[in-house]
Parts: sequence; C-alpha cells; structure tokens
Amino acid sequence: MSESSAQDSLSSATQAVRRSTSSSWPLNFLLFSILVPVAVALLVLYQLDPFDPAPLPLHEISHRIAAAPRRNDQMLKGSEFIGVGVLAGPEDVAYDSKSGVIYTGCADGWVKRVTLNESVADSVVENWVNTGGRPLGLAHGHNGDLLVADTEKGLLRISEAGEVELLTDEAEGVKFKLTDAVDVAKDGMIYFTDASYKYSFHDFIWDILEGRPHGRLLSYDPTTKETKVLVPDLYFANGVAVSPDQKFVIFCETVMRRCKKYYLQGEKKGHVENFIDSLPGTPDNIRYDGEGHYWIGLATEITVSWDLALRYPFIRKWLAIMEKYTAGKPHMEKNSGVMAVNLEGEPIDHYSDPGLSLISSGIKIGNYLYCGSIVYPYIIRFDLEHHPAQATT
Repeated sequence: MSESSAQDSLSSATQAVRRSTSSSWPLNFLLFSILVPVAVALLVLYQLDPFDPAPLPLHEISHRIAAAPRRNDQMLKGSEFIGVGVLAGPEDVAYDSKSGVIYTGCADGWVKRVTLNESVADSVVENWVNTGGRPLGLAHGHNGDLLVADTEKGLLRISEAGEVELLTDEAEGVKFKLTDAVDVAKDGMIYFTDASYKYSFHDFIWDILEGRPHGRLLSYDPTTKETKVLVPDLYFANGVAVSPDQKFVIFCETVMRRCKKYYLQGEKKGHVENFIDSLPGTPDNIRYDGEGHYWIGLATEITVSWDLALRYPFIRKWLAIMEKYTAGKPHMEKNSGVMAVNLEGEPIDHYSDPGLSLISSGIKIGNYLYCGSIVYPYIIRFDLEHHPAQATT
C-alpha cells in the first residue's frame, strides 16, 4: 500500500469516528438529561416520604426450611373449581359434617353455604347472611351458630336463624382494625386474632411492609362477655386452631413464617412456644381435620424478592413508594398452597403450584382438599387420592 493510500484510509477512519462521536453525543446528552433528574427526583421522594419501615427480628427464624417429606408441586393438575363466578374471594372454609355444607365468607359481605356433591357441577352455592362487612375466618359454635371474624365489624355470631350479633370489636381500649381468624374451645371460650390494630384489610400490605408488630391473639368469654389480649405484639396475627386435647391454641404469625401455641392449661398455662417455624411460605389460616393433621394455608412461597424485602427495610420502603405512587408493587406472590403437619407440628405433606397465589385456607374433607383464597372467584377442590404427594427423596 502506498503512503498516500494509507493516509487516505487513516483520514477516512478518523472522519468515521468523528461522525460516530458527533452523532451519538446528542443521544448521550439526552439520556443524561433525562435520567439524572429522574434519579434525583426518586431520591428526594424516598427521603421525603414519611413511611418508615422497621427491621424485622429475622434472627428468630431458623435458616433451615421446614420441608415436608412428601410433595406435590403441580396442584392445579388435580384441581376442580366450585362456585365459579359466585364466590368472590372465599377466604376461609368451615365444614359442617352433619349437613355436608361448607360455610365461607366472601368479598361482597356474604357468608355463603356450599352444599358439596361428588360432582363439582352439582355443588350448590347459597347466599346465607350478609354481615355488611368483609367476613374472613369462620368457626362453628356449639349451638348451631357460626362465629365470624369480620375484618370491618369485629367478632360476630350468626344464629341458625341468620341473626347477626356483634360480640366484641375492641380490647384494652384499642379497636380491632383487621379481625382475621377464629376458633372455639369445647368449654365455649372463643379465640381469635386481630391481624393489625393499625391497618385495615384493604391496606394489609402496608402492615407487612412496615414490619412492626400490630397483631394480637385474643379471647372472648361468652359468659362474662370479657375480651382479653392473650398475646400482644405479633407480626400479622392470622389463623387460629384449638388443639384437639384443648391444651393449647395455635396461631399463625404470617410475616415471621411461623405458627406458635399458647397454653390454655397445665404448668405452662399462659406461656407461648413455637409450634412450627421456618415455613416454606407465609402462613394464613390453620385448620384441624379431625384425623391427626393440621392444614396450613401458605399464601406465597418465600421468593428471593420477598426474602430481600423482609431483610432490608429500604427495599420495603421502595415497594411502598411503588404501591403509593404507581400502579402498585411488582407481583411477588407465587407457588401458593397448603401444608399438612401432624399434632407435634412436624411437616407431612406439601401441596402447591407455581400458578397459585394467595391461597388462604385448606381443609381435608374425605378424599379432597378444599382451599379458599382472597383473590379467586371459586373454592379449589383438589383430589388427594388420585394426585397424592410423593416422597421428595
């Protein structure tokens, strides 16, 4: 190559670089002029927003996940849907074995009765009583009545005739904000939870994001009409189940991924111990099936995103800002399901599915598992006989 040709090539290359640089400069400047103000605005918003999440006591949670020896993680493949379109968010499922009817509380305020049949298509859904609020947890009383934890009204009793009575809506001068779950002991004492005395049901995500213990386990004595706080300072108190021997009451603490037990009698009366902790998901309701097992609804598995959010308050604050000022936080709830544990709190079976989220309750009736949810417009019926959990090892 001649010297003049080399110089021409070098000159052409230099001009190309200059043209590339000159053409990309406006784009870079435009991006810089947009991104920097946005970043500054977000930092200012973060500093000025008053929401102040607290660190959670995660040191109380074991690093070893409570895994069940048997698992079915394709739960939808064995499921059918009951009451499609007429059951709006059936949060809890309370079964009356005498009548073969499930009672469930829905988002439209109705406590509905679902008459079960072998064929899902033949199951009948009936509007029974509208509480005028949002019924969540349900429990059958001893005289044909139904006890209802209504998040807007408080603790209710509905008679066989359908008459609604308010039993209590406050304790120690503090009103309930999110009455959540209920069960009744053989002696008639009623045990229930107020998930949060600060946030309502429609704002429950704020309680979780804030990370402070606003929940309480309570009792109500129908004879004296006295309401007592048994355990204060809980991180979203949720499901309740009295043990079959009546020695303790189990309650779920959603944010902390655990269920605890409060002793009702004996030397440990009034003491609190872990029943099961380090659950693979966030527990909602817990129900005893009369066959030696409790069934715990797991609203979501602990994904990487949820784990980071629970560990770091600044991430929860960003999620809160997104919830407040945008279309909402990212969808982080998945792989929901139900775990069965024995009377000692040891995991037995775990049913879940990546396509499920916010399953709130489950109970075994015959060969089926019936599940409630706050988001689906139906009750899920899963066939345990033909789709059993399989050994994981």
